[in-house]
Amino acid sequence: MSATPPAGQATRTPRIEIEYCAQCRWLLRAAWIAQELLTTFQSDIGELALIPGAGGVFEVRVDGECVFSRAREARFPESKELKQLLRDRIAPARDLGHSELKS
Repeated sequence: MSATPPAGQATRTPRIEIEYCAQCRWLLRAAWIAQELLTTFQSDIGELALIPGAGGVFEVRVDGECVFSRAREARFPESKELKQLLRDRIAPARDLGHSELKS
């Protein structure tokens, strides 16, 4: 579902996609998660897209790779959990402070 950039313009990476079910009215949830990710990773994200979908979909992808799927996990992601999943892929050295999952 990635859009092709205009000719002569490179895509900034990483590209984060949040596909949400428009039928279920999950836009606000997707927008809130987008805000959390953009605030935490403001200098590490090249692009963040909200993609309306259908059928109960709620997926978060990094450069096309699914890092969280509501269908697979049978729940929505916790903000803390999602930040760690993204950090591990796009900024492994970043300290998440209070959002760091403790073992």
